Amino acid sequence: MRTAKWKEYELIDTSDGERLERWGSVVLIRPDPQIIWKTPRENPLWKKADAHYLRSASGGGHWRENRPVPPMWRIHYGELTFQLKTMGFKHTGIFPEQAVNWDFAMEKIRSAKRPVRVLNLFGYTGAATLACALAGASVCHVDASRGMVAWAKENAAACGLADRPVRWLVDDCVKFVRRERRRGNVYDGIIMDPPSYGRGPGGEVWKLEEELYPLVELCGPLLSEHPLFFLLNSYTAGLSPSVMAYLLGILVRKKHGGSVAADEIGLPVTQSGLVLPCGSTAVWQSGDSIGFNQF
Repeated sequence: MRTAKWKEYELIDTSDGERLERWGSVVLIRPDPQIIWKTPRENPLWKKADAHYLRSASGGGHWRENRPVPPMWRIHYGELTFQLKTMGFKHTGIFPEQAVNWDFAMEKIRSAKRPVRVLNLFGYTGAATLACALAGASVCHVDASRGMVAWAKENAAACGLADRPVRWLVDDCVKFVRRERRRGNVYDGIIMDPPSYGRGPGGEVWKLEEELYPLVELCGPLLSEHPLFFLLNSYTAGLSPSVMAYLLGILVRKKHGGSVAADEIGLPVTQSGLVLPCGSTAVWQSGDSIGFNQF
């Protein structure tokens, strides 16, 4: 299990389907269906959280504020700054467990000591994009949501990285990859954090279990002659770390050598001292894998 190391985010406690979290100065309670245990809620912040996301029986849900939450506030991870807000469907704008992958990408880019081009598909609000840009890479950021890309640009400005070489594109990721292949463009690193289910800007339906293999296969020719990494993340329970590692093994390692590894990623829980799993990551990289379970 690989866990993120934060100073301004804290997973305080977990119980009965919910997380108690500190995001900078804001304390939130959010649902998490994998939290099946009903441990005592001894931490007083359970009763003093700033806001609580309540699910609706008909789907979706809403935030109930116990005190006013800023319409937008900031949180920092190292030299990176992210703007947060309480969104519909419980989210805040970043997935803090992904910090371990930001660190991995930055280390690979910095250690390359050469110009590096990275493609970030399903780029969301830009955390991985900005980590790569901070490390010195030029990045192509693609997401189907115009609002998310706009938010990512705001995060770039908050980080002082607005002038870095980043292409911000609102596009369907599959269609974009096909066009990049025709154009002959290549990248030294590819990051892919696809949703379990979603729709493209033209209403295209995306189901991860059906689309992941064809997309990874489609991305193969986009890797340069001397690529650094291919990072694949999933929150879909049916795709274990070893399944994703197998995908990268047959589609990337077979051609480029290197190593493939995978692991769960998670967040340490202050109250229990345990780790809450938050998805899986598989990575192909040139050279030997460090910090992962190798396959």
